Amino acid sequence: MDVKTQQRLQDPSDFDLDLRLLMVSQPSAGVYRVRFSDGHEATFAAADLLAEAALAPNSHDCPAPRLWDGTLADLPRVQWRADPAANELLAWLEAFLTLGFVIFEGVPTTPGSVLEVGALFGFTRATNFGPLFNVRSTPDATDLAYTAVSLDPHTDNPYRTPVPGIQLLHCLVNETHGGLSTLADGFAVAQALREQHRAAFDILASTPVRFKYIDADTELTASVPPIELDVTGALKAIHFSPRLDFVPLFAPERLDAYFRARRLFDQRLRAPDFQIRFLLGPGDLVMFDNCRLLHGRTSFDPAEGPRHLQGCYIDIDGPRSLYRVLRRRRGGAADVRRSA
Repeated sequence: MDVKTQQRLQDPSDFDLDLRLLMVSQPSAGVYRVRFSDGHEATFAAADLLAEAALAPNSHDCPAPRLWDGTLADLPRVQWRADPAANELLAWLEAFLTLGFVIFEGVPTTPGSVLEVGALFGFTRATNFGPLFNVRSTPDATDLAYTAVSLDPHTDNPYRTPVPGIQLLHCLVNETHGGLSTLADGFAVAQALREQHRAAFDILASTPVRFKYIDADTELTASVPPIELDVTGALKAIHFSPRLDFVPLFAPERLDAYFRARRLFDQRLRAPDFQIRFLLGPGDLVMFDNCRLLHGRTSFDPAEGPRHLQGCYIDIDGPRSLYRVLRRRRGGAADVRRSA
């Protein structure tokens, strides 16, 4: 093992399959000396061994998601600072990683500020909408997001592989009475289905659904299940957009079972039991996990005044990397700017 990079210097496939431990000694407290059957000896810290053994298969050293529903009252609202202290930034990240979102207040309403916020947490993920996109009602809109109609809970870009992991939406101006932002914890809804309607859950976790986006210059398509599980069976991602999904041509009974499961899932996502609503005012910015949370908005009347949000995407591993770096540096002087 290279000490600096923590990368292996030898491929484990080259080891003897009958390799075994011959002797373990403890030369000092918290340290173990190990001798292997091929003659190699190595020293290990007990704390490192225990920390590695304690890791859950899908935890990756980050806080576990804390599922929530429509009763969530204490929203994770924090005051934005462009140069936060390490402990402050760590608290922001813990809120984001557990709840799946955080709302920053007091972000400058200068156009493009959303990119500066995103850069603190990860690398911008440019799409066909550009590195930055404007959400406002426009004529000849190429997406319903750029109209004034209400939007049901959905994940963005399910037609991409991979989908942008994290979305940021920053309010520059909002002079309308409508346009409330909505969020629903897709993992909480999926877990409720798993516990109460297992057959519907299994259908949604195993049916490949085709998502498609098309405009004059773009045609994107991907097939994924609405509920994606990892190899351990744990929830990995939600892929759901009621305007963009197309189920394959199955036998009638299988189609009927799928649409019944989809309806049950969709109705719960829209229900007050699982959904929260809040108003984004000028200077408010919400950052949320696009692989876990579903977002939407209520309709608004553009005749009342302008409603202008700017958004961007960053990859899902940025905040997780930053969280690990800050935890590793905790206790000493740390540069809190993104370094991974």
